[in-house]
Amino acid sequence: MAAPTLGCLCRVPRSGLWPRGLRAGRPGARGILAAPRARGLFKEFFPESGTKTELPDLFDRRRAGCSPQTVYCGFDPTGDSLHVGHLLAVLGLFHFQRAGHHAIALVGGSTALLGDPSGRTKGREALGAECVGANALALRRGLETLAANHARHFADGRPWGSFTVLDNAAWFRKQQLVDFLATVGGHFRMGTLLSRLSVQARLRSPEGMSLAEFFYQVLQAYDFYHLFQRYGCRVQLGGSDQLGNIVSGYEFIHKLTGEDVFGITVPLITSTSGAKLGKSAGNAVWLNREKTSPFELYQFFVRQPDDSVERYLKLFTFLPLAEIDHLMQLHVKEPEKRGPQKRLAAEVTKLVHGQEGLDAAKRCTQALYHSSIEALEVMSDQELKELFKEASFSELVLDPGTSVIDTCRKANAIPDGPRGYRMITEGGVSINHRPVTNPESVLVIGQDILKNGLSLLKIGKRNFYIIKWLQL
Repeated sequence: MAAPTLGCLCRVPRSGLWPRGLRAGRPGARGILAAPRARGLFKEFFPESGTKTELPDLFDRRRAGCSPQTVYCGFDPTGDSLHVGHLLAVLGLFHFQRAGHHAIALVGGSTALLGDPSGRTKGREALGAECVGANALALRRGLETLAANHARHFADGRPWGSFTVLDNAAWFRKQQLVDFLATVGGHFRMGTLLSRLSVQARLRSPEGMSLAEFFYQVLQAYDFYHLFQRYGCRVQLGGSDQLGNIVSGYEFIHKLTGEDVFGITVPLITSTSGAKLGKSAGNAVWLNREKTSPFELYQFFVRQPDDSVERYLKLFTFLPLAEIDHLMQLHVKEPEKRGPQKRLAAEVTKLVHGQEGLDAAKRCTQALYHSSIEALEVMSDQELKELFKEASFSELVLDPGTSVIDTCRKANAIPDGPRGYRMITEGGVSINHRPVTNPESVLVIGQDILKNGLSLLKIGKRNFYIIKWLQL
């Protein structure tokens, strides 16, 4: 297979009509950079100055000859779902798309085989090619769902740029190792690569660093180069722990072409204890419904403390800053209503799961926390299973004269004999949030059995049993 050809780059034209702008790192950064920076979404810019065309001018659509730009962010498929920790980077891409620029979400179907050492004290558990391939497909679908929900529910009437999902396996599969090292490896210097903070931290750790992990930044740099060459991409977006890898890409492209490219970082989201949210830390809030239900995602944001909610509204939503200020003013007067938290949860859940997912989350909230029979009656089997994950699910035939104690015993919810009987008479059992104390009472359709053919049986304070009645 042919070696990668680095000398025949199709260069992105540089217009002499793009004068120097404000330093991107200053608070006065203009246009598309100013709004996300004011929201706290954009953290660091690289390089901040000294380039032929500075970053703010790159996006200034008012200037003659300034065409839409392309921005990318990478997501390694080390798991089969994105999580809340990834969401800020996706939102960063969406902000560029909303301003008329083109966004690329790059799934690392090849780089995930190496494992990114950034921000880690030890190496990732190695994943097989088949597992990575399945994860990559799942991430692509997840990113495409987010893009579709964004377009469907958050359109603002302006013409947007495109949103494209790619996989770097498409070009790395074509490379042969020796050819790649001969043509690409010669443009990297060991001293520079070794100086990266992420590399230094790992080299000092007891476990050290594998060659595969060390080579990761080279592959990420080549991703940037490939997207620059193929799509004219001049900006890479990433978490703040990715700055070293972004710099490697900048240096590689600038050395080969003389052109300037740029990096922008977004903040890392942490738990209340300060730990980074993610799979490795074991505290991920997933965006895949099968791993974290719409109700659980909704509740994660509803439970955010008052000292975080304003920042999260700015980071995770497209609400105007003036509207966020108004929500916070109302919150001061009526904090018990948790208005900002509910709005935050609604906006994020709608982006991740669509209006249907948001409606499901609200139904589950009403059913669980407000004992709403109406909400229970319209909930699907899937919603009930998501809401009561630990609950036993049974399908039973409704025989004539089926009683409360019959139901409890068929569902294996109470012990046999007098003890189970007493649990009912002493008030330890409820059906559809209604306490029942007569074990012999016959189930009533419309009360004990809801219109959707379901009964929610609760034993004690925490033990739930979902019963789907057949042949009603």
